[in-house]
Amino acid sequence: MCGIDGLIGYRGDMAEQIGRMNDRMLHRGPDDGGVYISEDGRVALGHRRLAIVDLSKNGAQPFVSASGRSVMVYNGEIYNAADVRKRLIRDSDGTLRFRSTSDTEVLLEAVERYGVSKALSLCKGMFAFAVYDSEEGTVTLARDRVGEKPLYYGTVCGAFAFASDIGCLSVLDGFDNEINSDVLDIYFKEGYIPAPYSIYRNIYKLEPGKILTVDVKTLKKKETTYWSMKNAARKGQKNLFTGSRQEAADELERLLTESVRGQMIADVPLGAFLSAGIDSSTVVSLMQSISPGKVKTFTIGMEDKKFNEAVYAKEIAQHLGTDHTEIYISEKDAMDVIPKLPFMFGEPFADSSQIPTYLVSRMTRQYVTVSLSGDGGDELFCGYRSYESVSRVWNKIKNIPYPLRKAASECLLRTPLSKSEVRYLQSVYLGARSPYELHRMEHEDDPIAGKIALKRGDSMYRCMDLPSDFLGEVNHEVMLMDMLMYHPDDILVKVDRTAMAVSLETRVPMLDRDVVEFAWTLPIEYLRDGSTGKQVLRDVLYRHVPKEIMDRPKKGFSIPISGWLLTSDLREWAESLLDRKKIEAAGLLNPDVVEKIWHDFTDRGHYRIQIWYILVFLHWYETECPGRK
Repeated sequence: MCGIDGLIGYRGDMAEQIGRMNDRMLHRGPDDGGVYISEDGRVALGHRRLAIVDLSKNGAQPFVSASGRSVMVYNGEIYNAADVRKRLIRDSDGTLRFRSTSDTEVLLEAVERYGVSKALSLCKGMFAFAVYDSEEGTVTLARDRVGEKPLYYGTVCGAFAFASDIGCLSVLDGFDNEINSDVLDIYFKEGYIPAPYSIYRNIYKLEPGKILTVDVKTLKKKETTYWSMKNAARKGQKNLFTGSRQEAADELERLLTESVRGQMIADVPLGAFLSAGIDSSTVVSLMQSISPGKVKTFTIGMEDKKFNEAVYAKEIAQHLGTDHTEIYISEKDAMDVIPKLPFMFGEPFADSSQIPTYLVSRMTRQYVTVSLSGDGGDELFCGYRSYESVSRVWNKIKNIPYPLRKAASECLLRTPLSKSEVRYLQSVYLGARSPYELHRMEHEDDPIAGKIALKRGDSMYRCMDLPSDFLGEVNHEVMLMDMLMYHPDDILVKVDRTAMAVSLETRVPMLDRDVVEFAWTLPIEYLRDGSTGKQVLRDVLYRHVPKEIMDRPKKGFSIPISGWLLTSDLREWAESLLDRKKIEAAGLLNPDVVEKIWHDFTDRGHYRIQIWYILVFLHWYETECPGRK
């Protein structure tokens, strides 16, 4: 795992600027760095390396193809690189001679021989890369299917710029891109900014499964799709798995084992995060089942028992026989992370589990360089309890014509009944146009969330354009919404940024292409039984870990932020950020609404998640862009 960056058509000292960009993301690649500048001076590519496969200089980047035509900077891993390598040798009649054992060279030669789209159809992995074709005069960017690896791009000072870290763009001389106030409305509802948007105007995130080609001379851009989560879901639900649930578990175990085996390939020490949950326990179980030695596993515990699962994770580790390490963190440990957040994420990001994720990554990096994670299980195998509630509510209201429901919703919201929290929510849910919107409403059950920003942007929920019966089954509809937005733009962002902050590579076996595509073929009865989800995934896990060890309520990977804001030094930090004069000077937030939210909490004990979202935003603003709007 590494960091990449580049410039096209920048009027200035390209070498100095690309070096500055590289320095900004040193944490993503502390082992080595490199720069390439084209002969005509139009294109500069930069790279920071975290060496995982082929630790020698032979794997250093930017990497030039055997023909000399193409140059690549690449972040990620191609897990089936050995198979692609064999195909390249065969298709070249043995004339292609590899200079390294790195997957970078395999990917670059595949792109040059087959073209980007076909090459990616052959590859399984996580990646973001840029390749300069000197003959075509183009730079092509691409991002992996699900969005594990980040890639920002856009216009800065009239030039085209891209990077793994948005902070690399903001350090360029002359960077003056305004804050994109249009995205603040969605940020204060969700706690993150979804792709393709970013906190800055004219800076975007390349969406998963996309290819962006830039003409070096004109800077004209062309975007194409090589893989689509929507299409994978649609195809899977039209071709449902017809075997028994046991046969489904057999196939899932086979695919997951193959994925885990491929993702355990590394020339550096490797381990896995282990919570007490179904997902990470399944990944670790399969790792241990194919490993010749003890798998290294890592857990953090909380001193507050309401938030602590370490004792259960230890029990699972003992059953599986892993080499287990755990550390208990204090309130001070967690609060010491907060000053690091603006630099770590580069833009406002407020999933508070970012703090324990950083801490477990920091501990893990003391022992290994690569760690496997169990992320993806909830979204792919119907694990969230909210899916069941959305399904129940939607099935009650879906047969009422939308215009009638919408009118009834608006009327009820104007009556005294709406002052009751339960009646208010019922009234809001009645006006949902689709399962996607109903699921979104569950995350913003307080209307004040939409009044924090002074300027309200247009709707940026890219899932909302799907018809309400896109897949024909409600649970799958909301699972798709999460796989399109919440999972790539929250979960994967959190894992990538916190792990890379300590130079740790993370890998997510459940996001393997074959696993994802198979998951979409599973009928809902194989996934959910009443309020209990992930049935077929549980079937796989229970073959390795007794059910009685796993059957306990999930506490989640969270910290008691609300309590700390009232009882610790964190309150002083918060009140400093919430200074009315500062908020008014920035001209981005409504100071009256911000004051109400804070006083509702401190005076009346009503904690809204938007409190943390506001604090994270103001902390980012104060740290990363003082004096700018």
